[in-house]
Amino acid sequence: MTELFPPPSTSGKSLMERVEDALLPLINLVFLLLMFFIVAGQLADDPLPDLPATPASSEQQSPHADLMVDNKGNWRINGENLDAQALLQRLPEPDAQTPLKIAAASRLTMADLESLLRTLENGGYKEILLLTEPEA
Repeated sequence: MTELFPPPSTSGKSLMERVEDALLPLINLVFLLLMFFIVAGQLADDPLPDLPATPASSEQQSPHADLMVDNKGNWRINGENLDAQALLQRLPEPDAQTPLKIAAASRLTMADLESLLRTLENGGYKEILLLTEPEA
């Protein structure tokens, strides 16, 4: 009948010493792999290629939008301030394929935006694309 476990070692080492001896090659291998990746990373230190730069515009360009909303909550189409009734008459008809584009100022309050969205919803607009400017 075969034994399920090997007989005790005759080297005179304890079980813990034998486990430590068995782990030493694994530790060496991990150390060598670490060194390899450190050296390989240093050799392949090529910078990323330059990305095509966008031309820097000194003047601020407003986005193409059907409706502009300024910081004070004023609604404008082509620079003309409008109220709720005139706004719905001047905007293009609601279309499911083409969303209405609204350009909102970065400092526009949520109350002003909510008022505008309620007006547009009452006017039949279901799809709206909100364009905002990034914080500078």
